Amino acid sequence: MRSNVKKEEELYPPMCTWLKSYLKDKYKKQECRITVIDCHLLYLDSVLEKYGVINYFPQTVGLKIQIDVLGIVEWKDDAKIFFIEAKKNNLTLQNLGQLLIYCRLCNPEEAYLLSSKGVGALEKVFVNLRREDILDFGVGRVIKKINIAKWDVTRNTVSQLSRIPKL
Repeated sequence: MRSNVKKEEELYPPMCTWLKSYLKDKYKKQECRITVIDCHLLYLDSVLEKYGVINYFPQTVGLKIQIDVLGIVEWKDDAKIFFIEAKKNNLTLQNLGQLLIYCRLCNPEEAYLLSSKGVGALEKVFVNLRREDILDFGVGRVIKKINIAKWDVTRNTVSQLSRIPKL
């Protein structure tokens, strides 16, 4: 039984599969196109341009943001984006800070910070200090939260028991 990966890049394909399945289930009753991409080597704005949805996210142009896994849900006249940042080590405040800034600048529909090793030092912040408020991002009255969890490399899915915030 495998407990972790050697390279972070090994996490991207199963995370793409998981996100695609999650989005198909979430939007199954809607007529939309779902695209999930491992784009860790590309800038977000160039990926959004390639898939024809950059007009919905003009704030991303020129930011040089690289997201590990990107989900795009596109309707006739709208689109939403979903971020996954993957780590093979325990999560740190630096990892969270990076994703939080990306979320505040780009306003994805959902964002995930996933580690195949575990939540690490962030557990103290959320469990002991009870500071889930630092996961907040969004515009106006719509406040969203970054989802943090351990990635189960054996089952290739999010470990719901480790998830912060709890569902």
